[in-house]
Amino acid sequence: MRAAPWPDKEIIVVDDGSTDGTREKLAGALRGQVDQLVLNDGNRGKGAALRAGIARASGDFVIIQDSDLEYDPNEYPRLLAPMVDGRADAVYGSRFMGAEPHRVLYFWHRLGNGFLTLLSNMFTNLNLTDMETCYKAFRREVIQSIELEEDRFGFEPEVTAKLAKRGCRIYEVGISYYGRTYAEGKKIDYRDGLRAIYCILKYNLFR
Repeated sequence: MRAAPWPDKEIIVVDDGSTDGTREKLAGALRGQVDQLVLNDGNRGKGAALRAGIARASGDFVIIQDSDLEYDPNEYPRLLAPMVDGRADAVYGSRFMGAEPHRVLYFWHRLGNGFLTLLSNMFTNLNLTDMETCYKAFRREVIQSIELEEDRFGFEPEVTAKLAKRGCRIYEVGISYYGRTYAEGKKIDYRDGLRAIYCILKYNLFR
């Protein structure tokens, strides 16, 4: 991430209670490569980790970058361009548009993603192609002004609903995607899909 083609980067790493030696590496050899290191007590979930990192950001823009590098840091300029130009408040990196390379993986994941995006679009009146993408960028003052509640993968439909309700300007750009298999460490499963449906209804209808 430090070598990504973008100047003046502030790298905030949130370790969400890892037990695989990552915490020790971050506290040791890798510590000089990050600007802020946040160590959560126990595994609280992706949404909780994102809240911790977002709250500490001080730059103009915030990019969410998963540590597994399914999303390419070299595409930061593409993701940030609509905000740098003053046209967007948030930018979603879509795995399903554009001509960039995508690893071919699970049919049922793709079908589920399409259903969740469609359901979210029905309530937000947006025309996103990839609501569930993890590669999202925001103007810092926008994302820090939103009260985020979800601890796990419900972050994606929650933040989408709250951006839409505020009338924020959302753009999509095509990105490459180097997905992982379950054998390679992928964690999301059907329970996260059910929670996403709950969150779409909750944050669009009852918030």
